[in-house]
Amino acid sequence: MDPLHEMLREEADAYRPDGARLRARVREGISAGAEGRAGRFPRSAWGVRAPGGSRPSWPRIALGALASSAVLLAGVLAVTSPVDGDGGSDEVATAPLPAPPDPDAVAPSPGPSVPPGGGERAESGPLWAEGVIDPHSNPHWAQGNVTLGTREPLTALVLEVRVAQTGGVRSTGNWRTLPEADFTVTVREEGGALVYRWTLREGRTVPAGEHVFAVQYDHAAGARDAGRDAYTATAAAAAGGEHTVRGGFRPPPG
Repeated sequence: MDPLHEMLREEADAYRPDGARLRARVREGISAGAEGRAGRFPRSAWGVRAPGGSRPSWPRIALGALASSAVLLAGVLAVTSPVDGDGGSDEVATAPLPAPPDPDAVAPSPGPSVPPGGGERAESGPLWAEGVIDPHSNPHWAQGNVTLGTREPLTALVLEVRVAQTGGVRSTGNWRTLPEADFTVTVREEGGALVYRWTLREGRTVPAGEHVFAVQYDHAAGARDAGRDAYTATAAAAAGGEHTVRGGFRPPPG
């Protein structure tokens, strides 16, 4: 074996790369870019030994560079291509996709429907109305108030109030803020309710503004549920057109 090959073999057997420092430099190189990497590595990082501290010969430098390149390449591959213990590529964990809707699932039932105009203001054209139980009602007697408003004079009007027969319901009277002589009034039992009806007499007019119609009645002792009480008003405006509003009675304020 010639001296050069013997020297290369000895150098290869004696080579001990500084692994920790190489890995640090690899990470530094990856972060900063490959350009100029060789110029940043100090000579001692390549593991080239110069006996006695003298300048190493070119075969030794070549061998050290070859061995270090191999280590550097292995380090780069180890940093940029992680593998699992079985040699397969690592997989990035992701959140599972939501399950598709069950076609056999039953949709939730809607909440109970609220009767139209249950004590709220009802409107149609120039006509509006709202019902409320009078705050002076007591455990034996009650009064229901319908406030009727119009932005135009009315040439015809029929207002009907139905008080549900909840037990002991009996008429004790009625009144309105409009002239008594302008209306005919009837009170009768009909379909499980006490029915009050005001009809505007022919040739009379309801002026624009707000007007109150009230029904009064006794009932069985205790708190009475007015949830099934209702009113309906149908009117003809002087400017033309017929309008109807209807609703229920809300509890007294407070």
